Amino acid sequence: MTRALVTGGSSGLGAALCRALVARGDEVVSADLKPPADPIEGVEHLDLDVRSDADWAAAHDRVLQKWGELDLLFNNAGVAGGGRVDVAGMDEWQWITEINLFGVVRGTRTFVPMMKAQRSGTIVNTASLAGLVHPGGMGSYNAVKAAVVAFTETIGHELAEYGIRAAVVCPSFFRTSLMESMQGKDAALGQVVAELVAGSSIGADEIAAEVLAGLDRGDEVILPDDAARAAYGLKVGDRAAYDQVMRKQAARLNAMGE
Repeated sequence: MTRALVTGGSSGLGAALCRALVARGDEVVSADLKPPADPIEGVEHLDLDVRSDADWAAAHDRVLQKWGELDLLFNNAGVAGGGRVDVAGMDEWQWITEINLFGVVRGTRTFVPMMKAQRSGTIVNTASLAGLVHPGGMGSYNAVKAAVVAFTETIGHELAEYGIRAAVVCPSFFRTSLMESMQGKDAALGQVVAELVAGSSIGADEIAAEVLAGLDRGDEVILPDDAARAAYGLKVGDRAAYDQVMRKQAARLNAMGE
């Protein structure tokens, strides 16, 4: 039996991860700003704002009371945002950084002492393909997701001697409720991202299944869908072609926003 805490567990990929974990017999606490619209049998809900140190302390205390230890921490909660560099305001940068990056850091700092003491555990941080591949118009989102990738690799090295693993999840666009959190002044970007999410052929449950499969394989960077693997493969294998694709996409965005 594995004991897991999933942030952002009330919807989207977080809810899908909760369903997949329960289906294989794990015990799960879902931590989110609000309870799920469709509760998952066997999943306990815990109120959590990833920006709040007090909420993280309460989550730690609940895990300690319920289990005494934690096997899997999914730092999954996140929001959508972005915008061209001369359109997005600094308030947007601060908002997305506080949630998508510092939320991951706070969660990790909260539970690393427990995992060190038990000399085991796995930390799974949800980044995005945007952490590896950087399309125009998404500067803030790309930056924080790239930081999550770097942070995950760093703690993987740092914590290995304590028996603690770290993995980062980097999906491409998939059908999810993430767009409900989208904020920003760049309306053209919002339109493009909404089209990509709506047009995806893959859903959150499929991504969650691939995440768990990647963890079982011991992957440290999990690219859970064909589109993500293809895009990253293009960047690594043919940088000139990758740059051409990225600049073409940026030009389309600029034309939409004029």
